[in-house]
Amino acid sequence: MDHVNPSHRYRTVIVSDAHLGTPDARGEYLLHLLESIDCEYLVLNGDLIDVWNMQRRGWRGAPATTRLFQQLLRLAAAGTEVIYVPGNHDECFRDYVGESFAGVGLHRQWRHALADGRTALILHGDEFDGAMSSARMARLAGNLGYELLLRFDRLSRRLRDRQGRGHWSLCRFVKSRIPGALGYIRQFEQAALAHGTAEGVDVVICGHIHHANLFDQGGVTYANSGDWVEHCTALVEHHDGRLEILDWARVADGIARDEIGPSVEAEDGSDRAAACG
Repeated sequence: MDHVNPSHRYRTVIVSDAHLGTPDARGEYLLHLLESIDCEYLVLNGDLIDVWNMQRRGWRGAPATTRLFQQLLRLAAAGTEVIYVPGNHDECFRDYVGESFAGVGLHRQWRHALADGRTALILHGDEFDGAMSSARMARLAGNLGYELLLRFDRLSRRLRDRQGRGHWSLCRFVKSRIPGALGYIRQFEQAALAHGTAEGVDVVICGHIHHANLFDQGGVTYANSGDWVEHCTALVEHHDGRLEILDWARVADGIARDEIGPSVEAEDGSDRAAACG
């Protein structure tokens, strides 16, 4: 690959919640990641494409999106095992679980043997929505308040781009200060850990809630790869089996911005909010 850096060689890379097709997707950052890594396994853990948004408002992709899909196919052709676990925003692809397209295999969930012998269960995480007692918070990402927040986030992004400043999410900042949102995250994490225990795995890996995290509890490791709307994070497995959250916005913002490319709004110039999570 043209952009492979020896410091970005991993055994496994897991990304989730790119929400491509919306103006809120940071596709330019995800493309830069995919052009900069060398890995044996690449797991796309749900909501790669925001089909919900596409059905409601039509496709609003950016120029980087086409290059992103091309890079995914290049990785698969070069020998990376690419696994796609559809989420709730692209659940229509769950109808094709068990199929393989251009070297990309579709799975409802994925059991992965880590290099250190641990077993990891990778699933998107919308399966746990029914276990949340705070049902209203479970729909936080789809309500009007979140959509308005995303609109302000896009304005902030444009201003920062003009000033040559790096990635920063207003949405992330506000959500981190809402007690109800934090409570929902904790409930989700506990539901995932309980599922991992019931499945007899050592690690349970999710996306869905746009909150990257990695910790051990009760003999099970919980990991969340985050998202590419608010955070631009991935979960990576090193060749010794060690897991780490990779904050790609920080990595990329240390590189000349003309290598990454500017943020691109919807191709028709409109502001369209994504319902994420």
